[in-house]
Amino acid sequence: MNGTSTGDEGALEGAVVAVAGAAGPAGRATLLRLAEAGAVVVASDSHPTRLAEAVDAARYAHGGATVTGDTVDLLDLAATREWAAKTEKEFGRIDGVVHLVGGWRGSATFAETDPADWTLLEKLLIRTVQNTSLAFHDCLLRSDRGRFVLTSAAGATKPTAGNAAYAAAKAAAEAWTLALADSFRKAGGEDGPRSAAAILVVKALVHDAMRAERPNAKFAGFTDVKDLADAIAGVWDRPAPEVNGKRLWLTPQP
Repeated sequence: MNGTSTGDEGALEGAVVAVAGAAGPAGRATLLRLAEAGAVVVASDSHPTRLAEAVDAARYAHGGATVTGDTVDLLDLAATREWAAKTEKEFGRIDGVVHLVGGWRGSATFAETDPADWTLLEKLLIRTVQNTSLAFHDCLLRSDRGRFVLTSAAGATKPTAGNAAYAAAKAAAEAWTLALADSFRKAGGEDGPRSAAAILVVKALVHDAMRAERPNAKFAGFTDVKDLADAIAGVWDRPAPEVNGKRLWLTPQP
């Protein structure tokens, strides 16, 4: 599709990949990386202006790459299903979904936790995972290289007192994704899964603008969004049984 592939990215050449939550720093890095690898990238976000900027950046960075953007309300299952159906009809198949919808709320202590934080995070971090996985499940099963990739946080495994709502929401999203992985496993039967659902675990993410704002900060254990994008692309390089239902750690495991 474009002349920028380095030759080791054949697993994504021509693949059709949907990216949910594509307008933030991680989304922008992922769109660039997938476009570089030769994928057809279908991005969505709830912020149309930022989404358009992210899509344009990826498209122009890799001349000839197909990168499109749709403003989709991922809290609406019917709208999410419509996005999946439209994408599969337009491009003939769907080979991947990358879930990057994020959000954070926390408190200084456990006792100060605001239940309103859970109300928000349940929508952002759980409901969007539920709706995208349900909407794209059958599409991914029809692909011979289907992948669902969730980005999660180490806090889901080792919650801290002030992050109760966030950690619980991330843990629920992980459990839901592991159930999706079990569906893929069962569909594959004795031959093993052809599609896979994998979880990439980070401590936190960092990008160039954060470093510019805090030049003296060390960001110890943080994962750069470009490294996350590389890891996302790498999920296609490995056989489905090797990554299905796995937590792939990009930071030291607690």
